[in-house]
Amino acid sequence: MTTEKRHKRDVSGWLVLDKPYDMTSTQAVGKLRWLFGAKKAGHAGTLDPLATGILPIALGEATKTVPAVQDGTKVYRFAIKWGEETTTDDAEGEVSARSAVRPSETDIVAALPGFTGEIMQTPPAFSAIKVDGERAYDLARAGETVELKARPVYVEALKLVEHLGEISRLEMTCEKGTYVRALARDLARQLGTRGHVVELRRAAVGPFSEARAVTLEALEAATDRDALLLPVSAGLSLLPEIRLTPDQVSAVRHGNPVLLGGASAPIALDSAWASSAGVAVALGRVEAGMFKPQRVIA
Repeated sequence: MTTEKRHKRDVSGWLVLDKPYDMTSTQAVGKLRWLFGAKKAGHAGTLDPLATGILPIALGEATKTVPAVQDGTKVYRFAIKWGEETTTDDAEGEVSARSAVRPSETDIVAALPGFTGEIMQTPPAFSAIKVDGERAYDLARAGETVELKARPVYVEALKLVEHLGEISRLEMTCEKGTYVRALARDLARQLGTRGHVVELRRAAVGPFSEARAVTLEALEAATDRDALLLPVSAGLSLLPEIRLTPDQVSAVRHGNPVLLGGASAPIALDSAWASSAGVAVALGRVEAGMFKPQRVIA
């Protein structure tokens, strides 16, 4: 007996999911794609299965704007358990090193400035970074020794929220590519001990925060799920906006550049988005006073 194939829709927009614990980002995208019957879906920044919080999911034409959201600033709240380092740098791994040292609140606060600004960071062995075409976590799970190179990342702010002796809670604002697990590991080592992440929640990604988040339970119970979607333009709100005339919209939709008029028109922009009556038309750049579309939004 065969079941009828479910009809897929051309639905577009952003859903800011409050990802539950113990669900992969890929599973979350698959679930939302099924719930909306969407032809196309993707997420803006992987969250570990053991992490909760903001996972922006793009449907349809919004998938073209994913890079703009991924490149945005992120805010994480997390807890470090002192005294044990693990193979994964979180509670999922096996303990690989121990220390009897428990840092004081004063010591932690004093160490934080050394982990702000641009710092060099070696990603965890269990990460999605590719090594010779393979994901590092696949190689690590297969028992291979994974050696990743340190790379520069940028931490805008890092503060201690609560110190309970065995466990400390912190909040970090950072740019793309920063690993909370690696920071916890390195902070512990700097303090003369060992440590790993036992709680992790992402509170913001680019223009999206917890104020706009929807739980999976609320989404499943909704009678009108489309009403929960944010427009495609919601993912572009941190980029400069170029407002087009009707004639310019027609040209841009055909992939053609347009000359921007007016005294306030920009001369050059590395990234911008073009709109018509607030609706996203294209992503592109401005060169010599001309908007050049790179991705047209239907």
